[in-house]
Amino acid sequence: MTADTVGGVWTYVMELARGLARHGVRTTVATMGPLPSDGQRREAESIPGLALYTSEYKLEWMENPWEEVDRAGDWLLGLAERVRPDVVHLNGFCHAQLPWPAPVMVVCHSDVLSWWQAVKGEAAPADEWREYAERVGAGLRSAGLVVAPTAAALAEAEYHYGPFEAARVIHNGRSTTDLYPGAKRNLVFSAGRFWDDAKNIKALAAVAPNLNWPTYIAGDLSGGTDRPRSPSLNFLGRLCGSAIGAWYSRAAIYALPAKYEPFGLSALEAALSGCALVLGDIPSLRELWDGAAVFVDPDDHKGLAEAINALSADSEGRERMGKLALERAQEYNAKSKACGYLFAYQDLKQITALDLQLFDHPGVSLL
Repeated sequence: MTADTVGGVWTYVMELARGLARHGVRTTVATMGPLPSDGQRREAESIPGLALYTSEYKLEWMENPWEEVDRAGDWLLGLAERVRPDVVHLNGFCHAQLPWPAPVMVVCHSDVLSWWQAVKGEAAPADEWREYAERVGAGLRSAGLVVAPTAAALAEAEYHYGPFEAARVIHNGRSTTDLYPGAKRNLVFSAGRFWDDAKNIKALAAVAPNLNWPTYIAGDLSGGTDRPRSPSLNFLGRLCGSAIGAWYSRAAIYALPAKYEPFGLSALEAALSGCALVLGDIPSLRELWDGAAVFVDPDDHKGLAEAINALSADSEGRERMGKLALERAQEYNAKSKACGYLFAYQDLKQITALDLQLFDHPGVSLL
């Protein structure tokens, strides 16, 4: 199973590998991009049957990546020759074209063409992204199965790169090990890369001076983006594990006015912590949270402030929305996610029996 350490894919991979281990599946995780942190390495070491291999090859969306993407492909094939996996699960796109020794699944977490259209409101520049589009499309069309975390994300991928041989939706899931509803405080919380226009956390920062409650933002602050200054706006930097869990637990309102979010793991984590959700009104988030969140136009700063202030002034309504979000979040759990992928692997390998005990055999492995 391939991975990177930059965003939510790492959390997705660790959560899935932990769930698969309960069914006797051994997972070999191969990372590209920045090396895992010490904390990430410790997390991987805690999962039974997980073997971690790391590299620093560029990811597909990075500047001038193709020489390193090709070298990464050679590295991955060499690793597959040693591991002899039963299934190859790629969390990137281009390497699906390689001559793998096992059936290949590709999971669409995000892609540049969909990101560009959603964030900038126009098609990505053809000259700049032509090779990316060709390679990503070829990879997806080569896969035995394409998976996306929402129907909205799958539709976008099919529009830009399809048609696919076979495709399905498997919702992401999250365990509640470090997430729990706590005593709520009068504050607004958000988490994500501040410089990422898709997350649109800059919109929340812009309206923070107009909110009734103080705003706290956790996440990477690099990228050269200027940060607004306000006595009511607080930047926490990167947090992980129990530290960010504590903020979810105490926050009464979680705001993510996203313009592009194929799933939105942070919204799920906030919901599992009992936060009332204020989310960008985009198809993927509507699909997951309709009836359990307040939605706002990501470009409407005034509407965002009004929605947050209305919740902060309505204790009963806020508590009700927090409960609705928690109830919905429990549908997106780690067990269901793991079972969804087990069934997908079975279909990919054309195994006719549906008994999950098939995967209890110690010889089953996953790259």
